[in-house]
Amino acid sequence: MFVPSFYREPDNSWMVDLIRGNPLALAVSNGRPEEGPYATHLPVIFDPEANGAGSGELTGTTLLGHLNRANPHWAALETGGVLLLTFTGPHTYVSPTVYEKTPAAPTWNFTSVHVRGVVEKIDSTEETLDVVRSTVRAFEGEFGNGWDMTGSLDYFRKIVPAVGAFRFTVTGAEGMFKLSQEQPGEVRERVRESFGQSACTYKRETAGLMSRLP
Repeated sequence: MFVPSFYREPDNSWMVDLIRGNPLALAVSNGRPEEGPYATHLPVIFDPEANGAGSGELTGTTLLGHLNRANPHWAALETGGVLLLTFTGPHTYVSPTVYEKTPAAPTWNFTSVHVRGVVEKIDSTEETLDVVRSTVRAFEGEFGNGWDMTGSLDYFRKIVPAVGAFRFTVTGAEGMFKLSQEQPGEVRERVRESFGQSACTYKRETAGLMSRLP
């Protein structure tokens, strides 16, 4: 990913936060020449049993993901193969009316993280079930209402043969946080205030990140 110096993340913890808060990744890998690349949207979590990203360092971190085994992408994945996971955070259109200056040009503020790594496909039913349970715990804690999965574990066992789970060891990561840093301070502040007062959730979330900028 091309990241101009203006838009590089202040520190790696921004990338960790973006992944935790926006865990639906786009997984991309090479296919056969006649097919082109494979791309699948899938949920990803930090492996709770491995060294986490508490320090903000992503390289060496283990992620867990899963997709439908009926998806041809699963068959194309190979243990030891390279996979790219892309995550998209808050983003929104920036109208030149907010700048209060001329000339000006519209743009799009956005945040994203690209993570490269090595795949380990999980074949064990019990390990696959562990990935499903860990994913439920992570998402219920972050986005849900504390749902108790105990009563559904037998159902999980029935559907888990159709689940293709994998481990992903991060070998490199890049983040782009395009939040009007190229603008003069007073213009950037007008953009932040405009977004913060908007009824649009995307704009308010973008304003929140702009407020964190050094």
